[in-house]
Amino acid sequence: MFKEADIRPKELLAGQAAILADDINLLLKYKNDFISVACPACCSTNSDRIYEKYGIQFVICRECETVYANPRPRPEHLEEYYKYSKNYAYWNKYIFPASEATRREKIFKPRVQKVIDICHRFNVSTDTILEVGTGFGIFCEEIKKTGVFRRVLGVEPTPDLAETCRHRGIEVIEKPIEQIDFGNSRIDVIVNFEVIEHLFSPKEFVLKCYEFLVEGGIFILTCPNVKGFDIATLGNISSSVDNEHINLFNIHSLTILLESCGFEVIERQTPGQLDAELVRNKIISGEFDVNNQPFLKQILMDEWESKGEAFQKFLSENQLSSNMLLVARKP
Repeated sequence: MFKEADIRPKELLAGQAAILADDINLLLKYKNDFISVACPACCSTNSDRIYEKYGIQFVICRECETVYANPRPRPEHLEEYYKYSKNYAYWNKYIFPASEATRREKIFKPRVQKVIDICHRFNVSTDTILEVGTGFGIFCEEIKKTGVFRRVLGVEPTPDLAETCRHRGIEVIEKPIEQIDFGNSRIDVIVNFEVIEHLFSPKEFVLKCYEFLVEGGIFILTCPNVKGFDIATLGNISSSVDNEHINLFNIHSLTILLESCGFEVIERQTPGQLDAELVRNKIISGEFDVNNQPFLKQILMDEWESKGEAFQKFLSENQLSSNMLLVARKP
C-alpha cells in the first residue's frame, strides 16, 4: 500500500516547520492589504465563513461549495512568496531528493502513462506537451523518455525549481504562464498537477491555457477535492488546507470553472491513494478524535490491516477521494 511517509519522510518534515512559519509570515506581513474576491469557480459573492488557518480566513461558496481564501494575498504578494519561499527551497534541497525514487515509481511514471492513455483514448495529437508548474522536473523527464511527444516544455516560476529542471535537461520557462506569449504557436496538451489551488485568479490561468491550446487539444489537471474524504473529514486540520491552497474546488465547481472558460469536460476521476491513511495518521498523532465516530474508528484503526486498502479503493473509484483529476477539451 502506498504510504504518506514514502513521499514525505517524517524526519525531514520535522525540519520544515520553522521554515514554513517564516514563509507564512512573508505572506501575513501584507494581511492588511489582502483583497476580497468572488468565488473562483462560479463568481458568486454569496459565501459563509468556514474556518481560519495560518492567519488566513476561508469561506465556502453558497452556490457551488468551493472553499476559498477570502480576503486573499494579491498577485504580487504571491509572486514574491513563491520567488523567495524558504519552504520550496527546503523541499527542493532535501525532501524531493530523499523521496525522488519513490515519487518517480509510484506517482510520476503512472501519471505519465495516464496522460499518454488519455491522449490515445481521445485521439489527441502528441506534437507538443506543456507542464505548468514543473516543480522538480520528474514528470517532464519521464514523459521525454517515452518519445511520445516531439517537444516537452515546462513552466516553473520558482527559481530553485526552474534551475533543477534545467539541470535535468528540461526546456523550462521561468515565469508565470499568465506572463508568457507563445505568439502563433499552439500546444496539443497542457498538464498541471496541484497548481490551480495556489493561484490568485484560477479563471485567468484557465483562459490562458485555453488560448495556448490547439483546437481539439486537451487540458489535464489535478488538485485537491474539498468534498473528498480526507478534507471533508478533517476540515482545517487537513494538510491540504494551508496558506498556499487558496482555492479548494470540488468536482462540480471545477467543472463549472472549466466550462465557463470554453472547455468541454470529458473525464473526471478521483485517483487519490492516501485519504484513509492521512486521516488515520491524524488519529494516531492525537490531532483527530474518533472515539465518538465508531465507523471511522473501526475502518481506520481497529480493522485497518484488513479493510484500509479496500476502503481507499472505494473512495478512489467513487469520486470520493480528496485528489481529483479532470480532463477538458478545447472544442
